[in-house]
Amino acid sequence: MSKERAAAGAAEFRAARDLLLRYREDQPRAHREFSWPRSERFNWALDYFDALAEAVPDRTALWIVEEDGSEARYTYRHLSERSNQVANWLIGQGVHPGDRIMLMLGNQVELWETTLAAIKLGAVVCPTAPMLTESDLVDRLDRGDVAHVVCSPTDTEKFAHLRGHWTRICVGYMDGWLSYPDSEHAALDFTPPHPTGADDPLLLYFTSGTTSRPKLVSHSQRSYPVGHLSTMYWLGVQPADIHLNISSPGWGKHAYSSVFAPWNAEATVLVVNQDRFDAERLLDQVVRCGVTTMCAPPTVWRMLIQTDLASWRVRLREAVAAGEPLNPEVVDRVRDAWGITVRDGFGQTETTMLVGNAPGQSVVPGSMGRPLPGYDIVLADPTTDERAETGEICVDLSGDPVGVMTGYADGTDLTRDVTRLGLYHTGDLATRDTRGYITYIGRIDDVFKASDYRISPFELESVLVEHEFVAEAAVVPSPDPLRLSVAKAYVTLAEGVPPDADTARAILTYARERLSPYKRVRRLEFTDLPKTVSGKIRRVQLRQAEAERGTVTDGQRNPREFWEEDLPGLKD
Repeated sequence: MSKERAAAGAAEFRAARDLLLRYREDQPRAHREFSWPRSERFNWALDYFDALAEAVPDRTALWIVEEDGSEARYTYRHLSERSNQVANWLIGQGVHPGDRIMLMLGNQVELWETTLAAIKLGAVVCPTAPMLTESDLVDRLDRGDVAHVVCSPTDTEKFAHLRGHWTRICVGYMDGWLSYPDSEHAALDFTPPHPTGADDPLLLYFTSGTTSRPKLVSHSQRSYPVGHLSTMYWLGVQPADIHLNISSPGWGKHAYSSVFAPWNAEATVLVVNQDRFDAERLLDQVVRCGVTTMCAPPTVWRMLIQTDLASWRVRLREAVAAGEPLNPEVVDRVRDAWGITVRDGFGQTETTMLVGNAPGQSVVPGSMGRPLPGYDIVLADPTTDERAETGEICVDLSGDPVGVMTGYADGTDLTRDVTRLGLYHTGDLATRDTRGYITYIGRIDDVFKASDYRISPFELESVLVEHEFVAEAAVVPSPDPLRLSVAKAYVTLAEGVPPDADTARAILTYARERLSPYKRVRRLEFTDLPKTVSGKIRRVQLRQAEAERGTVTDGQRNPREFWEEDLPGLKD
């Protein structure tokens, strides 16, 4: 790749980014004027990140705060040089362009170094959560066609009994494994074996598998680094910001909010490592480190509002939530304490952020916002694919939006199905109002009918989690001889709350006072909710349990299960 072509690709990327920064509080104009950079020879790590390291060499790119209070800061120049060394060293260990690397590391600097190095040399990263079981790893090694594994010393034992012809690289020292620290002796200058094309594969993500076997999503050198310009816009992150993202490595949210989006904006990525989540300690660090932008899943926000938020004098300018829909109580509580609005957004592993409440925009309560720059969103009837006011969230592919996956690496037919008729089908339902604001309803597989009324689990769950006794809730259909099915809530209680009839009565009473009669939660069971390894609730498992159980008589109950007819004063 000539220096001239690389410079042209970087200039096009920066121009697109600068437009989004310029119109950061004018979402309609940004959406109207933005166009995706489309250089065929653009390597984000070499052409953009390394150039950034020359422009702001001493700016902190990564700041890691450990459980014991120790911390380390890494500049853009340091990470540029270290990733060069790692890329040179990996080539010496037999890593070639196109090879697939299972990267199974926690929030440690080697994760960022290896990611940058892989982009530079044209290898393909398969991000993997350290919490995965041996059977999960077997599936990923096999279906992912993994050629190399990078992990920490404590995780090497998980591979001890796994067979395969893959290179073993340990971030430390372990018998039988190549030692990553040896990369510190490699050359500081790096020249790629051959130029990478924008459509060359870069990332292979296993989806979280909330409703089915995890799918293997393929993203390119363009679709992820460049595609996350839409995510940068939604986050509202700007140059020199301190950006905190609460997420575990191995999932899309970590890559977009702890790597690509903040570095697209020339910001500092802050990581606060905790062995066990501690809301007060996290807030202490938010204040001490001067965090200006923050991204966290709704579960974390719900934990934070259990504290006296107003006691922490934060410097936050932007706060967002992603991963699952955000319930209104969180927004109200944070606004009351800090005077800022937690903004919702929507994206998938298969895409970058598609829809969001951008900075400075009016937020419609309950809505996740409007289409982000670079995307045209269509709502389509799930049965006919015709345009509808309420329907499946789809991406119009006619404009070739950059941030949509290249496809499912292990499913050509599945790829064809989700991109039929010129649309990428997300599998999520929503409704759109006259101003273009989109409100989430739920996964197509999660929405159900009770007494012939369509029920959105999210709407009922949002009410339930507002009750002080409820930590988390999942609503599914439970078979009923009269109504076909009724809404049943599986509830994880807040610490110290007894799972008894009085608690059930209090929660159901609270819900029926705030829900229309046809949306009434009629059954409740206290339990720990099943989740994917990424932390998303597996409603499919709960639905299956109810379906297999079938219609039961009044005298049959699961342990810790209560029906409204069990509780005096609740029955119609």
